[in-house]
Amino acid sequence: MASAFLKFSAIILFLSFNAGLAVDQPVTEVCLGCLCQAVSGCKQGLQCDGDACGLFRITWAYWADAGKPTIDGSSPEAPGAYPTCTNDPVCAARTVQLYMNRFGQDCNGDGQIDCYDYAAIHKLGGYGCKGELPFKFQNTFNQCLAYVASYQG
Repeated sequence: MASAFLKFSAIILFLSFNAGLAVDQPVTEVCLGCLCQAVSGCKQGLQCDGDACGLFRITWAYWADAGKPTIDGSSPEAPGAYPTCTNDPVCAARTVQLYMNRFGQDCNGDGQIDCYDYAAIHKLGGYGCKGELPFKFQNTFNQCLAYVASYQG
């Protein structure tokens, strides 16, 4: 888990500084990395499988709700715009940020909007985030956050 998370974090940090995500970023890099770990294991080279694409396993509806972001300002109506974006780590991360900007809310009722809420929103959707998270997803997500916290002091 650690190496996949660290690889993903390094990719996102490098690319975000060089390409710029150019959106309000409510989700931290650590949170993005742990979302990626919980959803797909951050396996490099993941493409579309069924109705979900890329490291974050983004569906077409999720991408559309995020505003249909694209790479290099290409048309969101262009053939392949959805898989091209969601299979690209930077565009996929931007999609998650945009989705959270739109649907960010306190899903667990603790009075704050944080990474735990973003995980619920990502996995259960913007309208269903108060539901129960699948055990495997929640366990992997919590282990990832604990792992990162152990190295942050």
